[in-house]
Amino acid sequence: MTVRKGLSSLANATPNFSNQALENAINDIKAIDKDDGHQFILSQFLLDTAIHNNTVLTTSQKNDVLDTLYGAQPHLQIGRYLSDTIRHTNTIIDGSIIPGDPNIVTGEQGQGKFIEILQMVQGLQSSIPAVYGVPATNKARSVKDHFGILSNMFTISEDSTTPVFPRLKEIMQLIDTTSRTTGTLNLAITNAATANLNLRTFLSGITDDSTDFQTTLDNRVNSVVTMFSTLNTRISQIPGDPTVELISIRDKIVTQQTLENSNITSLRTYTETVSNNSAFSALAEDPDLRKLLAKVAQNTDWQNYFNQYTKNQSYQNPIYTTNTDSDKSSTIDLVLASRGLPDVTDHFDFISVAKKAARDSRIDTKNFDLLTTEEIITKSCEQLGIITSNRLVEDQSRSLLENMNNNDRQVIADELDQNEDVETLS
Repeated sequence: MTVRKGLSSLANATPNFSNQALENAINDIKAIDKDDGHQFILSQFLLDTAIHNNTVLTTSQKNDVLDTLYGAQPHLQIGRYLSDTIRHTNTIIDGSIIPGDPNIVTGEQGQGKFIEILQMVQGLQSSIPAVYGVPATNKARSVKDHFGILSNMFTISEDSTTPVFPRLKEIMQLIDTTSRTTGTLNLAITNAATANLNLRTFLSGITDDSTDFQTTLDNRVNSVVTMFSTLNTRISQIPGDPTVELISIRDKIVTQQTLENSNITSLRTYTETVSNNSAFSALAEDPDLRKLLAKVAQNTDWQNYFNQYTKNQSYQNPIYTTNTDSDKSSTIDLVLASRGLPDVTDHFDFISVAKKAARDSRIDTKNFDLLTTEEIITKSCEQLGIITSNRLVEDQSRSLLENMNNNDRQVIADELDQNEDVETLS
């Protein structure tokens, strides 16, 4: 039920959705650069923005530059991959992460919307368990698997370890502090920042009528690559080699972004698949459609589902629904009592024991009408593998009755297991 308190105020206000919390966390990392010449991080953010916003470079040229720079020590391209997370979350909020349909020529051309994305993810939290029998997390389709970065997952930790963003800030502070007392590291940072600045200055100077600037562009880009290679060497010389952890941090962030992008861009088709599978299974209630689907489906699992549907349905019995092993035991006792079992308790009642043996499906009763009661008991024991030699008929009857009563219990236990199995998604 929807909470009504505050609902009117909510409806009369604009939510102003944004990724400001993420940007604040990233700005906290940027703030390590104190605008005093140590602009290793800031220079990356500024260069990344300059490349994306440039109106002269073609898309192909931009991609070539970005790929070349990113290929140069990607774990040090902090401005690049953090800027990517901001752009990524922006596309979630404005819905553009789900591309439009080129077959639609009016309106928004099928581009997604934030509310649509939210609703589809919410739906999967219940539809995946219903169809696949596992939590959405097991299919990498939890809320976190779609909105982890937007919900600032990298500023919190599920254990005692330092969260990703705060840890990245700590490492960059270590590098900054070390550089102020280490000449070679200081120079490497300055040269890397200068190379970024030179490329950014060059990009701001080219105009629409500029020609033959590709060589200069390549030289500026290659200079950045060279300087960051040297910078990586200098950082790795810091005790503990921070590059190892920087690689791990970058991998965590990029892996999460890749997962989210893949999940959200495929939301429509994935949701439709889950919904269709649920709808098809519902059609199995109709015997004619069940036969039809078993014939037209070429997948063996589909054929088995519809062909075995009636048989599996027969195993369903609400009385067998239990939660624990102790519940199973009491359920078996209840069903035994409802069927009037055990129907024979006195092994000295040879006639009743013999009659019960004649009703046991495991025993071949051929020619039993020609045998005495004692002979029926002995013959039944032999068929069930119960020792008869050198044993009185009383002992044989006791063992036979115990075996048959245990079998009655096992039959019900098997029925319970069949009910449990048919109710288990597979």
